[in-house]
Formats: sequence, structure tokens, C-alpha cells
Amino acid sequence: MEKKMSENGDQEENKQDEVVQLKQLGGVKTMPFILANEVCDRFAASGFHANMITYLTQVLNLPLVEASNTLTNFAGTSSFTPLIGAFIADSFAGRFWTIIAGSIIYILGMITITISATMPDLRPPPCPTQENCTSATKTQLWVLYTALLLTSLGTGGIRPCVVTFAADQFEMTKSKTESRSWNFFNWYYFCMAVASLLALTVVVYIQDNVGWGWGLGIPTIAMALSLVVFVLGSSLYKKVKPGGSPFVRVTQVIVAAVRKRKIVLPQNDSTALYRNKELDANISTNGRLLHSNQFKCLDRAAVVSQSDMKDGSSNEPNLWRLATVHRVEELKTMIRMLPIWAAAILLVASHSHIGSFTIVQARSMDRHLSPEFQIPPATMPIFTTLTVLTFLPLYERLFVPFARSFTKNPAGITCLQRMGIGFGISIFATVASALVEIRRKSVARDFNLLDKPAEIIPISVFWLVPQYFLHGLAEVFMAVGHLEFLYDQSPESMRSTAAALYWIAIAMGSYVSTLVVSLVHKYSGERGNWLPDRNLNRGRLENYYWLVTGLQVVNFFYYVTCAWFYKYKPVCELSEDDDEEEEAAIVDKRKPLLDA
Repeated sequence: MEKKMSENGDQEENKQDEVVQLKQLGGVKTMPFILANEVCDRFAASGFHANMITYLTQVLNLPLVEASNTLTNFAGTSSFTPLIGAFIADSFAGRFWTIIAGSIIYILGMITITISATMPDLRPPPCPTQENCTSATKTQLWVLYTALLLTSLGTGGIRPCVVTFAADQFEMTKSKTESRSWNFFNWYYFCMAVASLLALTVVVYIQDNVGWGWGLGIPTIAMALSLVVFVLGSSLYKKVKPGGSPFVRVTQVIVAAVRKRKIVLPQNDSTALYRNKELDANISTNGRLLHSNQFKCLDRAAVVSQSDMKDGSSNEPNLWRLATVHRVEELKTMIRMLPIWAAAILLVASHSHIGSFTIVQARSMDRHLSPEFQIPPATMPIFTTLTVLTFLPLYERLFVPFARSFTKNPAGITCLQRMGIGFGISIFATVASALVEIRRKSVARDFNLLDKPAEIIPISVFWLVPQYFLHGLAEVFMAVGHLEFLYDQSPESMRSTAAALYWIAIAMGSYVSTLVVSLVHKYSGERGNWLPDRNLNRGRLENYYWLVTGLQVVNFFYYVTCAWFYKYKPVCELSEDDDEEEEAAIVDKRKPLLDA
């Protein structure tokens, strides 16, 4: 008896030691190691992608539309692979090892693309006049595509995991986040903007003035160093164990609900539905999701019958026949989020021209800051980055306290309100793009330069700054709000998947952009084509911008409708002292677009 009591005491003591040790891990001290990896990924991606339209059109001599579509398809693939990375991380590998594997694959892709830029046999002859050029051969393009594929796969392991792995190092419950004077996602995005700033200045300048070998080699070296730094900090990290495949759990709930589709639900009695704290322990470490009245057809998966247990056991359910309320609510939560998430797709599609058509516009304009120095065209997005770097701290230090005085919300405004403001600003950004293009072509017409695409039009490139500023301001509200919304409203065991949704929206937006550009190019006529292959001066780019503006207005009203009817997830958080559930459930009943 004494021996048994001693063993129980030892087990309890070991458990307490594990809890103390877990609390000592994570925190601010881990951020330099974790964010170094993401910063270098953004540095490498921005430095590579920002000027790639120049590489494809000026070095590989591809037509403008083909080059633009290649870039958007690459961006789409890079943003779709995070779903694969999230599946691997949430199912069995964990975020730490998924980040390492993704970084290694990414580095291999960067090495390949650097080699392709340094070997003369892997690019066509130079064509400075941009007339009757010899395009890259199939072999040269396949080397490029192989490198792009490797970087896309590597990105899939990094992007969905780094932001969630970094957030795992802090207590991200509602009570804890409200007590902080800073927003983790604001500062995460701020670090990403710093990386983009360095890439758009240093790397792009080297690519334009030194060479593509060094211009791509530097990001490759930075990415390799970031992996070393990330591994060095491994002993400090709080590593959340994977809770099993979220896709399998979702499928199990759907199968169980379909099997019981003829069962009558308990009337106004959610307590009759199946709950199992031990079964859900690994997927509800911060608290359980509570029953909601939406999508009641799925509740049938949690109705208990005698055939639901394995081999007649009363404790172990057959998960393909019976699901807990928490697992049913996981699926409901993701379904509720999808309409809000989908609104971001068209927004991304409307912004895609920033990395392609706007760069071509800038190349045709006067970019001189002095008689000896001119801004590289691909550096123009720096004004978007500078806007983000300037307004993110202002948002947190000025806007949030100001809004808080009216709304009484610790965050100032809700994520949905923040996103809505971003959607509205984005519309004005595209309007500015159309007006500037009209002005640029008017000057080209006045100086008889419409048929001379290689000539510089005497109009300052700074005419493009207002649209970059508005896109940056929209990003401060929309991009950060979207990321925070996906993390906050997703089930805790699906946060890598939710982060992947952020990038999948970018992927689908890129593909939609490719479709719109291709259709416009095909059906706007051979004469007076809106998006010509070589001479943008003879195009109707402003009409394309007006089309995108109209689509954004429709998308804005769609988002407002979805946000108006959105219901926040109901969750019962765990107490920090005794790890027992608080009696008062945290159920947010606010109307997202009215109350903050």
C-alpha cells in the first residue's frame, strides 16, 4: 500500500516538474531564432519574386502576358503547398520538424535558381531592343520551373508553421491576449515588412546593377544561415504535440453524421450529446469548444447509440460512428470561417498587378532621383512596405487606444471590422492605378512615344506612389486582420491548417488573376488589346483596372454580408492555476460589424 502511494506521489511530482519545465520554455527569448527563419524566407522570396518580371522579360525574353502568368502561377503554387505542410505538421511531424524539412527543400530550390542565373547556357541571347527577341528554350524554362517547384514545396513547410509555431511560444488565450499591451500579429507582420524592405532595396539593386548571380546568391546564403539559427534555438522552444490529422477528424464527423441522418436530435438539450474530455485532451489543451446551434445536422454525429462503441466497450467509441461535441464544433467552426476567408481571394487577385504590370509601367517612366542614380523598377513596392512599417506601429500606439475609448474593446476594433476597412481602402488603390495609367499614356501621346516601348516617358515614377501607399494601408488592416482572424477563430488543433488557408487564399487569388488576365488578353481584341504582349503604351491597362475595381466593389458587399451574420466560436478556456475548465464559458455574441 505504501509502495503504491509512493509511486502515485512520484508520478504527481514528475507531472508537476513537467508543467514547470513547460512553462519555462517559449516566450520572447525564442523569437530571434524563430522569426529569423521566416524573415529570411520573406527576404529570399521578396528579393527573388519582386524583380522576376524583369528576369523573365529582359533576360529570358518571354512575352509580358506569359511572364505575368508564370509569376502568378508560381505565386499560386507557393501559396497552395502550405496546405500540404499544415497536414504534415498537424498530423504527425509537428511544426518544428516541418519547418526544418521545408527550409532544406527551399534552399535546394534557391541553389538551383542561382545556378541557372549564372550559367550562360541556361538563358537566351541578350535582346536590349526588346524587338524580335529569341525566347528561352524549353530546356532553359524547365530548369527555371524545377527551381520554382522546389522553392514552392519548401515554402509549403515554412509558411503555415512559422507563425503558428511562434504564437505557440506565448499564451494566446482570450484572457491573456486582452491583458497585453501589444498584438503579436502586428509585430510578426512588422518583421516580415522589414525583410521585404531589405529585399526590395539591397537585393533588387544588386540584381539590376551587379548581376543575377549575386542577386539570387545572397538570399540563398541568408536562407541557409536562418536554418542554422533556427536549429540552434531548439532547446528553448515550446513544442506542441500534433493531435492527429484534422482532415481525418473532419471526415469522421461527416461520415458519422451521414450514417445517423435519420436519427432524431434531442430537443433543446445539448447535454445529451456525447462528450469525452480524455479523448479530446490532445486537441483541446487550452479549452473545449462548446455546442452551438448552427449546422444542427452535424450534431447527429454526437448522438450516442449502442453500436457506437468498439467491441461493446463503454469508454472507447468508434470515431467513424460517434464524435464528441468538441470535434463536431471543430468542423462547424471551419465552415463558419470559410465565407469570410473566401472574400480575400478576389482581393489578392486585384493586387497581383503590383508585381507585374506596375513594374513594367515603372520601367517606362522617369526614375531618376539624381542625374547619376535612378530607382530600379522592382524597388517601387518599397513604398508599400514603408507604409506598412510606418502605420503598423501607429495602428497599435495611436489607432487602437483611440478606438478603444469608443468601443471598450481591448483590441480597439474586431478582426472583422479591421478587415472590412482594408477591403474599402483597396478599392481606392485600384482606382488610383487606373487614373495614373491614363496620365502616363497621355504624356506618352504628347511626346509621340506610344510606339516606342523602350523609350523613357518624361513622367515621374512617383506618380505610382499613391497606389502603393493605399495598397500598404489596406495591408495594415486587411492582411494582419485576416491572419489574426484565422488564428483566433480556428480550433487550436487546426491552427497550422488555418495559417495554410491564409496562403491558399493568396494561391487562389493568383490563379483567379491569371484567369482574368488571360481572358482579358484573349477577348479584348488584337487591335487595341487591353494587355498587349510587348508595347504597354498601345494597350488599355486602365480598362483592366476599372474592371478589377468593379469586381472589388462587388466583393466588398459580399464580405460585409458575410461578416454581418458571422458568429464567433464559443469556447470554454482552461484555468491557469488548476488546469480545470472555468464555469463561465467565453461566448462572443457581438455583432461583428457593429460592436467591438
